Amino acid sequence: MLVSSVLGAIYWGMHGDAASDNISPGGDNSSRQSSLSGSGPMLPLPTVPDLPADRVALGKRLFFDTRLSHDNTIACVNCHRLDRGGSDRQTVSVGIDGKKGSVNAPTVFNSSLNFVQFWDGRAASLEEQAAGPVHNPLEMGSNWAEVIPKLGRDEDYRREFARIYKQGMTGETIVDAIATFERTLLTPNSPFDRYLRGEKDALNPLERSGLQRFLDYGCASCHQGAGIGGNMFQRFGVMGSYLKDNAGQQADLGRFNVTKLDNDKNVFKVPSLRNVEVTAPYFHDGSAESLEEAVVIMGRYQLGREFSGEDVTALVAFLRTLTGEWEGKRLQ
Repeated sequence: MLVSSVLGAIYWGMHGDAASDNISPGGDNSSRQSSLSGSGPMLPLPTVPDLPADRVALGKRLFFDTRLSHDNTIACVNCHRLDRGGSDRQTVSVGIDGKKGSVNAPTVFNSSLNFVQFWDGRAASLEEQAAGPVHNPLEMGSNWAEVIPKLGRDEDYRREFARIYKQGMTGETIVDAIATFERTLLTPNSPFDRYLRGEKDALNPLERSGLQRFLDYGCASCHQGAGIGGNMFQRFGVMGSYLKDNAGQQADLGRFNVTKLDNDKNVFKVPSLRNVEVTAPYFHDGSAESLEEAVVIMGRYQLGREFSGEDVTALVAFLRTLTGEWEGKRLQ
């Protein structure tokens, strides 16, 4: 296919083979179903927003500060390693006292593009998400009444919070600073971004073949937008029950744990595919160790299609073009 026609298909959306069980966010804390029959636009990443440098620096310092946890051992960066694609590359993360979480930690890179946070969408903003781990007994196991006095003993923190925020150091200003830093964690300049902007040689023939299959098979019905995902809810197992075929746990109920609606069982926020090459293992339960395995499972349970070896090779080649840069270097 000519580059121009592929770009047109990406921007305006193509009808594929995906089932019409796509789920879009409802305005009443539910996850309504809609018959989304085609994909939305796949867009290049936006530029890093111009945010107050002092607030970004404060948020970055807090992101690395273990004093947010009860025993001073766990920081945000423990689960969201910036040198590991923004995740920890573990099946589930480990919190205070060696406690294990219940789901795989998503990448923090490009998380500002998600329409909600966490796999089950229980946080509506980055600020709300940042507060979650602090209070989660399996993660940091703390609270603001404990954290603020600890941070307040640091003269630099007291001075910076007083200078930046008129209300000083509070739970709200702590998470505001962290979220401000996280909004700078965009990873532009992937080969696919360059291709979208008209650099036709940014993708080789195999990668372009993978892109065409991604569109033709309906993958872009859920993985779309600038995040190539992260902008809707979807059931994990549209064309078959993946979770029924595998050992289940409470976390597998997904959105149901938030809404208590039967229709939301096994429903999750569709993850962004940005930098997916460097964020294994995959899915909310970390059950797929390789990108190839994840692609096969997605084809079988979301599309009702058994991908050929050629399909898998081409699709994985395309997915690897979604790896971007941070601080001028390609993510590893």
